[in-house]
Amino acid sequence: MKVISPADVAKLIKEGSSLMIGGFLGSGTPESIIDEIVKQKIGNLTVIANDTAYEDKGIGKLIKNKLCKKVIVSHIGTNPETQRQMIDGELIVELVPQGTLAERVRAGGAGLGGILTPTGVGTIVEDDKQVIEIDGKKFLLELPLKADIALIKAKKADYLGNLVYNFTAENFNSLMAMAADLVIVEVEEIVPTGSLSPNEIKTPGILVDFVVVAEVKQ
Repeated sequence: MKVISPADVAKLIKEGSSLMIGGFLGSGTPESIIDEIVKQKIGNLTVIANDTAYEDKGIGKLIKNKLCKKVIVSHIGTNPETQRQMIDGELIVELVPQGTLAERVRAGGAGLGGILTPTGVGTIVEDDKQVIEIDGKKFLLELPLKADIALIKAKKADYLGNLVYNFTAENFNSLMAMAADLVIVEVEEIVPTGSLSPNEIKTPGILVDFVVVAEVKQ
């Protein structure tokens, strides 16, 4: 892995890129990287994430600055601006049940052709999806999700790029590290190789391309 700055990250993200961004209502979201995307005004993005956080936090800052053309998320209830842009036709919002979203990302990282889930059978979630019956029970075929770049957040990295997360701030981050062509992680600190317990490491360094050390806000 290579240590770079948020400004260097912005050079790797192209207009129209698809991004997976970790976090749950902003917890476990790489804020320094998002701030740089906003600063550089990189737009027309497709974002895959659990949610769009709040207007002034996490992915919500991308929404507020109208840098997204589409989001694939499990909910938008905490961000009125996402709701407004969707209603006004300024933003495409694909709502996916949270467990299904996680499994679609996992399937993308594992190279699977999709997953079968009963969630959404008989509802509008079923529209335009293939229904498969197994042992008399109906399932929806949900296709895998992948992205050009995963922007994730971890508590620590060692010099090999092995990652440790801060409890539940792991959320979607470790799944997304498997499902993108390029993985960029923002960490709070980099520690010497060998100082992390193997039991702590949730994402191995082989998956990590670049590391950014989070900027401390004054």
